[in-house]
Amino acid sequence: MVKIIIFGFLALCQLKTTYQAYQVPPAKLEAIYPKGLKVSVPDDGFSLFAFHGNLNQEMEGLEAGQWARDITKPKNGTWIFRDRNVELKLGDKIYFWTYVIKNGLGYRQDNGEWTVTEFVTEDGTPVNNGDVTIDMRGPETISTTNRPTCYASKTVVQGFNTVCQGELIFSEEFNKPKLEDLKNWDPEIMFPREPDYPFNAYHVDGTVSLENSALKIKPELTESRFHEGILNEQWDLSNRCTGQLGTRECSQSASGAQILPPVITGKLTTKNHFNFKFGKIEIRAKLPAGSWLMPEINLEPRDNVYGSQRYESGLIRIAYAKGNPAFAKKLYGGPILSDAEPYRSYHLKEKLGIDNWNKDFHNYTLIWNPDGIELMVDGASYGVVRPGDGFYSSARDRAVPHAAVWLRGSLMAPLDQLFYISLGVRVGGIHDFADGPDKPWENRSSKALYKFWQNKDSWYPSWYSPEMIVDSVRVYAL
Repeated sequence: MVKIIIFGFLALCQLKTTYQAYQVPPAKLEAIYPKGLKVSVPDDGFSLFAFHGNLNQEMEGLEAGQWARDITKPKNGTWIFRDRNVELKLGDKIYFWTYVIKNGLGYRQDNGEWTVTEFVTEDGTPVNNGDVTIDMRGPETISTTNRPTCYASKTVVQGFNTVCQGELIFSEEFNKPKLEDLKNWDPEIMFPREPDYPFNAYHVDGTVSLENSALKIKPELTESRFHEGILNEQWDLSNRCTGQLGTRECSQSASGAQILPPVITGKLTTKNHFNFKFGKIEIRAKLPAGSWLMPEINLEPRDNVYGSQRYESGLIRIAYAKGNPAFAKKLYGGPILSDAEPYRSYHLKEKLGIDNWNKDFHNYTLIWNPDGIELMVDGASYGVVRPGDGFYSSARDRAVPHAAVWLRGSLMAPLDQLFYISLGVRVGGIHDFADGPDKPWENRSSKALYKFWQNKDSWYPSWYSPEMIVDSVRVYAL
């Protein structure tokens, strides 16, 4: 849809060059107190007004942007775009472009930039006439009887100049009508590989949906999507692949026991939209139930500063419980800093439940500080992870080969960089489930995936509620 709109804009812009140039009236931007953004342009006989913009991130050409809205009718002689939910701060910068249709021709105003320097009420009355407080721990900020002083936060957010303590810096309620309306999330479309080699492909079609103001990620059998025997054929995702093109992340051909992934599932991330370091993240979710299913409610490193293999740059699991009935009463959370034991699960914390954790919704919280991580569920703490003299020490003592690279960072290395949120469901793999008599494959076997599929009758009947449902995601500054 975005491509169609942009191509339409380009075509219209080419047409206008044959006529006398028309200058689009400059847009007026206002930061609304206590929250909201208002963009207005006086009517000049337009039949459409469109606003496209990003918060604290420059536009790349004619991209749709975080805000992308067509307005088809003016009000009292003015075209108005509103976002009533965005919470702007002093110093925030909005990059934007506007577009109008006048007399059947399209015109743009490009390269717009605007910085928040004051707040107004809905009727345009300034609210920054109160005392201005200088906080010695942070920048100059507005202080009125209704607006608390902004104390500088230890949280870092990509694209934000200033972050205030306790501020809600990210919020997703999944209350949009269509999946395409989720502007802060992108789907993974790929065959996940190392280090865990899960037994699934990630795809958005048919596996990810919005229902009753919640995100639903539901795995399905590959043969159910396509046809029986597909696992012995070829599957090419290259035209939409989010993995590395030209590798088995984007295209696979079956060969002998190396069959295609027998399960298709979904995963969304904020990698291209929201990355942060240190903060409090709260997620309300219902975990999947079914043997060999694993929920992915994680923080993943944006840049892999310390390396891209074997969890050299870390992974933070906010919460998970394995879907098998025998395991589902044990909740885990914490960082994973190695692909293999004994260090893979060394820092994970465990909470034993009265019932299976996938039976109902729970509130999962992770507080990520510069000196440690605290894990909570339904408001109760169940574990704290401290780096001590640095994660390097404990990793070195357990022969983790990449531990030395963390010496380049702080005591929290590798968990001292920007991370993004990921939500998904994965299946099987070679590290998350220990070998045992009831497990149909061995982790070190070259036929692990094939053995898993051959024993479908032992696990697929247990998938009575295989979907993960996420009600909300919120991130607060510390």
